Amino acid sequence: MNFIDREKELGTLNKEYNKENSFVILYGRRRVGKTTLIKEFIKDKKAFYFFADKQNENLQIERFKSQISEYFKDEFLKKIEIKDWNTLFDYFLIKIENDKFIFVIDEFQYLCMVNKNFSSIFQRIYDEKLKDKNIMIILCGSLISMMYSETLTYESPLYGRRTAQIKLQAIKFKYYNEFFKNKSIQELIELYSITGGVPKYILSLNRNKSAIYNIENNIFDKNNYLYSEPKFLLQEEVNDLSRYFAILNAISIGRTKMSAISSYLQINSGGLSPYISKLIDLDILEKEVPITESVENTKKVLYRIKDNYLKFWFSYVYPYQSYLEIENLTYVKNKIENEFDLYVSKVYENLARESIWENTLFPLFKVGRWWDKNTEIDIVGLGEDNKIIFGECKYSKKQVGLSILSELKEKSKKVIWNNDKREEYFILFSKSGFSEDLIELSKKEKNVILKEVF
Repeated sequence: MNFIDREKELGTLNKEYNKENSFVILYGRRRVGKTTLIKEFIKDKKAFYFFADKQNENLQIERFKSQISEYFKDEFLKKIEIKDWNTLFDYFLIKIENDKFIFVIDEFQYLCMVNKNFSSIFQRIYDEKLKDKNIMIILCGSLISMMYSETLTYESPLYGRRTAQIKLQAIKFKYYNEFFKNKSIQELIELYSITGGVPKYILSLNRNKSAIYNIENNIFDKNNYLYSEPKFLLQEEVNDLSRYFAILNAISIGRTKMSAISSYLQINSGGLSPYISKLIDLDILEKEVPITESVENTKKVLYRIKDNYLKFWFSYVYPYQSYLEIENLTYVKNKIENEFDLYVSKVYENLARESIWENTLFPLFKVGRWWDKNTEIDIVGLGEDNKIIFGECKYSKKQVGLSILSELKEKSKKVIWNNDKREEYFILFSKSGFSEDLIELSKKEKNVILKEVF
């Protein structure tokens, strides 16, 4: 398979490579494709790549030495004993001379775990030996909280050394047709709803089969890594795994307010706050507020799981593991088959919301949802010159007609934002198309936009 997406990230890496000396921090959640990106970038360049692990430091120094000796074909180095990083880097610099060179440490955080002073050690090595050389440093890691604290925060010994940082995100939906050939837009949305753009998950599926097939034969298979993946994602980042899992499960079944999570778990809000904050730091949860309000000035805060795979897992694997463990799949399969369209409809709505950055007739500076006690609007986009767009998404087998547009226009009146002078637009998304009378109206009224696909 060809290398898909990541043009922007490769562009950043190449820009850094063209500097005489550069120091890049690359981080992001597991399975998102960091190592693949690095290997693609260095494949035609002089580069030394070291993958750290949880072995004790002496063993890692020995492995580092062994890999250097292999790389430079130096039999003498293999035979001598070296027990410190300083000596290894002295040797390394002699070998590379002043040629342009890339030095990569992948899973950098593990070196910091086995030696709490490693960031300080590497800082001295960089300052004294590397910073004036024609070299590009890449430190890569997947424990987000630890990579942040060891390389990016003000308190870190390495603070101020980086020349660029890349937080690698999941693959965007618009690239899914490159992974899954000959699939309809609906099939692509369904597949996206269970993988969330994580390359490892995409490549683990049977890409000739449907989302339902892959759920039943991969995600529900207790021998498949996807069945227990969230435990591995979180267990190195957090201590009380059961508490975090309970919170994510509560959110996945619709308890999205702090008060609702608290009530469901029978834990006071103050006791939940540190766990919620940690999940936000780990890029697993995000806060959502009505688009016309700010997080600081409203109590209307909701929490949502950002990743589709995790959202699916906490909705349909975690609550039913007692069935899945004994391979009593009938109940869970029936549940999925009955509820899957409803689950996918929320993903469709998110994709529609993301897509209107490019789908409107005017530039937008903010896009989100809006709600109050009795009303919810799927999409609201705020633009310059007092322009505003309201949107509705329908993922059903029925065509969208004039009544949906009328309802949206009525709901839009409740949104307080430049009401006396705003210019309003309306966008409708429909899985199954639109009625003829709505299509005719949209031809006459240029502020009405109809979209079946993104």
